[in-house]
Amino acid sequence: MTGEPRTFPECRVAPPAARLTTNGRRRVFRKTASRSGRNHKGEQKPMAGTVTMYSTTWCGYCRRLKGQMDREGIGYTEVNIEHDSDSAAFVEKANGGNQTVPTLLVVAPSGAETVMTNPSLAQVKQALAA
Repeated sequence: MTGEPRTFPECRVAPPAARLTTNGRRRVFRKTASRSGRNHKGEQKPMAGTVTMYSTTWCGYCRRLKGQMDREGIGYTEVNIEHDSDSAAFVEKANGGNQTVPTLLVVAPSGAETVMTNPSLAQVKQALAA
């Protein structure tokens, strides 16, 4: 059982197009994967120094990590995998066929790409520093 990705029960609640975060900023659920325009097919390389979080509205682990990153001032682009089949396929590929969230794609300023599943804030900071 060790080494297997964790999965969580599905909840199909339709999220609003946008919502306010706890600090009053508006977060829009995008259909693109990142600010750099990457479309999950590798046609464009994401910009260095970016974090893309693949999540769902009902995921408590996603909410926790988003709150921690907001408090630390770490910018990120959120992609709801329930609204974007390409991003869902990316998450499945990264997690052995499971739609496990949060899955993060971190591109460090050096250009090194790291894909992480349910990382801690310290792991995100470390990946951005690499």
